[in-house]
Amino acid sequence: MATNNYKETIYIPLEDVESEHCALIVEKELALIKGIESHNVELNNRRAAITVKGTEVVAAAVKAVKDLGYGVSTITKTFPVLGMTCASCASSAESMVKYEQGVVNASVNFATGNLTVEYLPNITDATKIQKAVQAGGYDLLVEDEATQQETLESIHAAKFRTLKTKTMWAVILSLPVVAIGMFFMDMPYANPIMWFFATPVVLWLGKDFFINAWKQAKHGSANMDTLVALSTGIAYIFSVFNMLFANFWHQRGLHAHVYFEAAAVVIAFILLGKLLEEKAKGNTSSAIKKLMGLQPKTVMVIQADGSERQVAIAAVNVGDIIQVKPGEKIAVDGTVISGDSYVDESMLSGEPVPVLKKENEKVFAGTINQKGSFQFSAVKVGKETMLAQIIKMVQDAQGSKAPVQKMVDKIAGVFVPIVIGIALFTFAMWLTLGGNNGLVQGLLAAVTVLVIACPCALGLATPTAIMVGVGKGAEHGILIKDAESLELAKRVNAIVLDKTGTITEGRPRVTGIQWLNDDDATNGILLNIEKQSEHPLAEAVVNHLEGVSVTPIAAFDSITGKGAKANYGPETYYVGNKKLLMENGISVAAGLQRQADQWSGESKTVIWFANSTNTLAVIAISDKIKETSVLAIQEMQAMGIELYMLTGDNESTAKAIAEQTGIKHYKAEVMPQHKADFVKELQQQGKVVAMVGDGINDSTALATADVSIAMGKGSDIAMDVAKMTIISSDLTKIPQAIRLSKQTVTTIKQNLFWAFIYNVIGIPLAAGILFPINGFLLNPMIAGAAMALSSVSVVSNSLRLKWKK
Repeated sequence: MATNNYKETIYIPLEDVESEHCALIVEKELALIKGIESHNVELNNRRAAITVKGTEVVAAAVKAVKDLGYGVSTITKTFPVLGMTCASCASSAESMVKYEQGVVNASVNFATGNLTVEYLPNITDATKIQKAVQAGGYDLLVEDEATQQETLESIHAAKFRTLKTKTMWAVILSLPVVAIGMFFMDMPYANPIMWFFATPVVLWLGKDFFINAWKQAKHGSANMDTLVALSTGIAYIFSVFNMLFANFWHQRGLHAHVYFEAAAVVIAFILLGKLLEEKAKGNTSSAIKKLMGLQPKTVMVIQADGSERQVAIAAVNVGDIIQVKPGEKIAVDGTVISGDSYVDESMLSGEPVPVLKKENEKVFAGTINQKGSFQFSAVKVGKETMLAQIIKMVQDAQGSKAPVQKMVDKIAGVFVPIVIGIALFTFAMWLTLGGNNGLVQGLLAAVTVLVIACPCALGLATPTAIMVGVGKGAEHGILIKDAESLELAKRVNAIVLDKTGTITEGRPRVTGIQWLNDDDATNGILLNIEKQSEHPLAEAVVNHLEGVSVTPIAAFDSITGKGAKANYGPETYYVGNKKLLMENGISVAAGLQRQADQWSGESKTVIWFANSTNTLAVIAISDKIKETSVLAIQEMQAMGIELYMLTGDNESTAKAIAEQTGIKHYKAEVMPQHKADFVKELQQQGKVVAMVGDGINDSTALATADVSIAMGKGSDIAMDVAKMTIISSDLTKIPQAIRLSKQTVTTIKQNLFWAFIYNVIGIPLAAGILFPINGFLLNPMIAGAAMALSSVSVVSNSLRLKWKK
C-alpha cells in the first residue's frame, strides 16, 4: 500500500481549460491543496502536471478542478468484487482501491457486491485496480483489457461530438429567432415565438456557461464563461421582462424591444467558435498523434523452442527475440542478431534514405523495415524506447511556456475583471449621458462589451504557435526540449561546433602507421594500452590491430587530454599526442616527424607511440567530414552567424578541417573543461551562443550555452543536457531549427498583435465610442461572431506554420 512519503509527478487530463487565463485560475487553486509540492498547467497538452506527496492528493486536485467548473477526463466503471464475506470486507476493498494512484473516487456496495470507481485513464486502468484489490485478498471481475480500456483520445472525441450536436441545435434554433428579430418583428406573437426558440438555446445548450460562471464566482474568479453568462443572461432576462411587462416602458414613452436574437445567436456563435477551435487545436497536436501511431500493437516473438508467437506490445520483455518481416514496423528498441535489411528511419530522424541494418546494429521502435527480414533482441521496451522518449520530450516541450508568455499571463490574469469594469462603466456612462434611451442602450452596450472581449485569443496566441513549432521540428528530426530554447534560437549569432562526431562522422579509422626502423615487435603493447583507453581514437587503433596478440601490461594510467601510459617489465610506454612526448622528454626521429607533418597537412589526426626515451611509431587516424557539414556551415555563415570549431586535435589537423569546411575561427588542443570557458568568453562579448556537441566531454559546454544542441548519434548524457537534439546528427538541421525558431516567434508576435488589436478596437466599438460621431452601435450578434472568430483566427494562423518551409 502506498504511504504518505510517496512522491511522483502526476498528469491530470483537463477539459474546457482553453486559455492561459483559465490555466492561471486552475494553478491558483492547485496551489492551495496540501500535498501538492509543485504544479504547472500545460495548456497545449490539456493537462496539469502536479508533484504529489501521498496518493490521496490526486482526488483532492481533481475535485478542486471540477469545483472551478472545468472538466477532468476520468472514467467511471462498475466491477463485481469477488471474495467479500462481510461489510468490513467492502470497507477494506474500498480503501485498497482508494490508495491506488490515479483513483479519484471509489465506493464498494456490499449489498450489490459491486465496486464503483472513478479513475484517470492515463495513470491507472482496470487491471491495476484489480491488482490493488487482489493485494487485499479479494478479486475483481474485469473484462478483457482490449475491450475495456478507454483512452483519453476517445473521451475527447466524445466531447467533440457532443459539442458538435450542441452547436448544430443552437444554430437551428437561433435561425428563426434571427429571421423574426430582423425582418418580421411586427408579425403576431413575434415575441413569444422568439422566446420559445431562444429559451432552449440559452438555458439548455448554453447552461454550461452559467454553471461554470457560478463555480468561478464561488472561488472569487472570473473567466470566459463569466463574460458569456453575464452578457447572454442579462440580454435574456431583460428581453423576458420587456415582453411580460411591456407597459413599464410604454408608460414612459419608450418601445419595449426584446433581444432574444442577441442572446441566442451569441451562444450559437460561441459554440461554433469553440467547435472550430477544438478542431483546429486537434490539428496542432497532429505531430504527437503521428508519433504515437508509429508503434505496432503486436509483435512476433521467437520462443525458446524456435516457434513463433504473436504477443501484445505491452507483453514484450527485455531480451526477447523478435522477428521482423518485410514492410513491418519495428516495435521496440533492440540489436540485430541475425539477418540484414534496410530500415526507413525517416519518422525519427527526418532523413529519407533507408539505413542498412546488419548484425550488432541498433534498431528503433517506430521505424519501418524494407524488403529484407531479420531477428533482433529487445533492449529497451515500453517507456524506455527512443520513440517513447521522443513522444515524452515533444509533449513536455509543447506543454512548456515561452518567456513571452509571462507577460501574456499577467494580462490574462486581470483581463476579465477589467472587461467587467469597462462594461459597468459603459452602462453608467450611457445611463448618465444617453437621454431617454440611456438605460436600454447602456444595457445593450454593456452586453456587447462583455460579448466581444476575448481573453481566449490572447491565451492561445503563444501556446498554439509553440505547439505547432515543436511538432514540426519533431517531424523533421529536430527534438526541442522546451519553448524557451525554441524562442531563443532565432537570436543565436555565434555557434560553437565540436569537431569529432559533429562536423566529422565520429567514426575514426587508422589510415597509416609507420614504425621506427620498421620494427613492430611492440604492437601487442600498443594494442593493450589502446584496449584499456576510453578515448574515441583508441577504438580505431584496436580495430586496425585486429588479429595481433595482446601483450600483458601493468600500471595503466589514462592522462586526460594527452593520452595514456602503461608498464611492460621495467619499461614505461606512452600513447598520445605530441604534448605527452614533450612533457616526458621523449625524442622524435626526423623520419617519423616528417611523416607526421605530412599526415597533419592532410587533416589527419596524428598519435604517437613511444617508450620512455624514443618514439617507436606514428599513427595517422582520419575521421571523414560528413557530406552535409560543408553545406550546413555555408548556410549558417550566410545567415550571419559566426562559427567556431573546438577540437582536442593538434593545430595542423584542426587547421586542415577548418580550411576544408570554410570555418574561419577554430581552436585546437582544447581540453574538455576549457570548452565551457570559451562559451562564457563569447557570452561576455554579448553574443547569444549555441553549442553543438555529441560527447560526454561536451556536456559542460552544452549546459553553459544559451542554446544547446546535441547530435542524436552521440552520448546519452549530451542529449540529456541539451535543449535540442538533432536525431540524424546532420548539421543542416541546425539552420532549419533557427529558421523554425524565427517562423515560430514571428507567428507568436502576429498572434499577439491581432489578439491585442482585436480587443483594443473591439471593446471601445462595443461600448459605443462612435455613437456621438456617426450614430454607430455594434449589434451584440455581430460582436458574438467577431469574438468566436478571433480565437479561431489565432489558432489558424499558428497552423500556417505547418506549411512553411
